Amino acid sequence: MTWFFIALIGPFLYALTNYIDKILLERYFKKSGIGTILLFSSLISVFALPFFFFMDRTVLDVSFTNILILAVRGMLSVGVLWCYLIALKNEETSIVIVFYQLVPVFGAILGYLLLGEVLTHMQLISMAIIIFGTTIIAFEIDSDNHFKLRKSTVIPMLAASFFWASGGTIFKAVALEENLWRSLFWGHSMLLLTGIGIFIFMRSYRENFILALKNNSKNILSLNVFNEFIYILGDVSVAYAYLLAPVGLVLLAESFQPIFVFIIGAILTVFFPMIVVEKMELKHVWQKIIAIGITGTGTYLLLFYK
Repeated sequence: MTWFFIALIGPFLYALTNYIDKILLERYFKKSGIGTILLFSSLISVFALPFFFFMDRTVLDVSFTNILILAVRGMLSVGVLWCYLIALKNEETSIVIVFYQLVPVFGAILGYLLLGEVLTHMQLISMAIIIFGTTIIAFEIDSDNHFKLRKSTVIPMLAASFFWASGGTIFKAVALEENLWRSLFWGHSMLLLTGIGIFIFMRSYRENFILALKNNSKNILSLNVFNEFIYILGDVSVAYAYLLAPVGLVLLAESFQPIFVFIIGAILTVFFPMIVVEKMELKHVWQKIIAIGITGTGTYLLLFYK
């Protein structure tokens, strides 16, 4: 069971980065947060590459085909981050992250459409349970107890979950043929190149990024570097867990991320409200708990009862 605890490190660290992203969006990048954080997250990969090279000096010995495949994964990673930041900008972190429970659903659908895998009745039921759970959190409960669809959250998070599932499938295929460090090296290389492309060709993102550095360089750099460091550390732990256990088991461990996010959000709201405040009214708390519980149950059934 060592792999399980290794796999849990990833979602816990991801949960921490979710709140750091929220702080960056609300405190430092209210007007230009999405593009600025996107560039920071992409360009900071340059610091991870020497570490991956040190861990395996043969990282350059990768076939051209696999480099192209990992290039696609790099672009998908940028797509995940972009869609996630759009949703996070105007929504609570604990709500946004629940939608990542749809990742194994999209994974199963992709396996059926692209790989010819068979979907059993139990898998279809499990997928329906997960979708039902995310539907619960997809509606906002206002002060008059009326329900309103969170369109600005649902649409980008559906896209983010799809991109994540696609990227995870690609990484698994290449990592098994190559190895962990080669795959991570080229994955982050392509993420870096994508960031450079965004910097060059997207003027508004470039100007906001440079302006952010000038105005809050010390605070922004330190917080972003720390944020990306723990994210990469989580990425490494999850990637390593993929090589120790079946994909389904690791994905189950990743489904703990909404739980970690909910707990961290509650702690911050109660003890450090000057940092992050989440809605803690009973109706909102129960909505989150029920949605997390239902989607978690659906994920477990989807992965283990086929």
